[in-house]
Amino acid sequence: MNFGSIINFLLIAGVVQGFGFNLVTIFIRKKFNKTILFLNLIILFISLNNLQRWLIEKNHILDLFIIQQLYIPWYLFILPMFYAFTTHFLKVEKKVRGFIKLSVIIFITELIIRLCLISYVYYEVPENNPQIIKTYTLVEDVFNLIYSIFLLLNACVIIFRRHRLTEYILSFDDLNWIKWFIKLGSIVLFLWAVALTVNILTGNDDAYIFLRLGMSILLYWLGYQGFYRYNVVQDRILLRSTIETNQVLIGSGEIINNSSKEDGFFNEKHQSDFEKIRNHIVNNKLYLDPLLSMEILASDMGVSKSYFSKLINSYSNFNFSDFINSFRVEQAKKFLSNDDFSEYTIVAIGLECGFNSKSTFYSAFKKFTSETPTSFRANFN
Repeated sequence: MNFGSIINFLLIAGVVQGFGFNLVTIFIRKKFNKTILFLNLIILFISLNNLQRWLIEKNHILDLFIIQQLYIPWYLFILPMFYAFTTHFLKVEKKVRGFIKLSVIIFITELIIRLCLISYVYYEVPENNPQIIKTYTLVEDVFNLIYSIFLLLNACVIIFRRHRLTEYILSFDDLNWIKWFIKLGSIVLFLWAVALTVNILTGNDDAYIFLRLGMSILLYWLGYQGFYRYNVVQDRILLRSTIETNQVLIGSGEIINNSSKEDGFFNEKHQSDFEKIRNHIVNNKLYLDPLLSMEILASDMGVSKSYFSKLINSYSNFNFSDFINSFRVEQAKKFLSNDDFSEYTIVAIGLECGFNSKSTFYSAFKKFTSETPTSFRANFN
């Protein structure tokens, strides 16, 4: 099997994977909103583009002249759909310009031009010489590349420059995955420009092989990463609204108390101070803040850091980090044991309970319960 055959195999494998992604998303997702729609359209147009390329490479297209020359520019829609997905994911679609209608107009116009050229060559050009169609294809490719770069630049402006537009979503997602996609997407567009230049200068289109492979890998990654991130963000938004209405919040009496009271530090004043700290953390939901620190809390309570630390260590038998995590774990248990939240992702629950990553959540949860969040939830299904 040569390199070209390997590329063709990966293309058709990606097509099957992409169509499978679309079918699973459409028929399994309970809520199919615009964000998920645009994400699926990205995958769909990649799949259609790769399928078309695979059919051409394998000579599976019909012998009809019209079919042979009717190269549909599905790839034109990839960047517009990514841009639309990004704006809807960030919830800023009403604050920025959309390009869907413009993209549809360009797509239809290009198809009409191509059909007109095919008709002209078929009926008017001796021996149906397709050179004029090939020349148009290069012009079309140049235009679509420029248009795609324009859309990527617009996405860059939103993500990297217009911070005011992303303030809301940044409280749920750091957007690093989108930033990485934009950076890697820029490399893919560069490869596209190189392949197009080589094709114009030499007439050799072999350079497109690496472009198609790279674009497929990158954008399929976007599909799955985006789907996962979107689920987590949506769940976090809904969970936070529940938390803000105090519907499923822990009480100070639910927190583990491991104090041993074996030394002279224990007295009524210190007990009272500790309970004030605990109630302050619970009543103000401070444990939900992943950036909460001992310095901040000691300052809030008007005590020294050393005294604060001594209270926590003595009356809870935890260090500060474990003390705060005990609140977070109890809060997570409330969500995981409630049927109303059975459809929410475990990662979203952990993040909304104050943990800054999936790994720290799982580690702390197992430390306090001796089981994983997944097995804990299974006990209530």
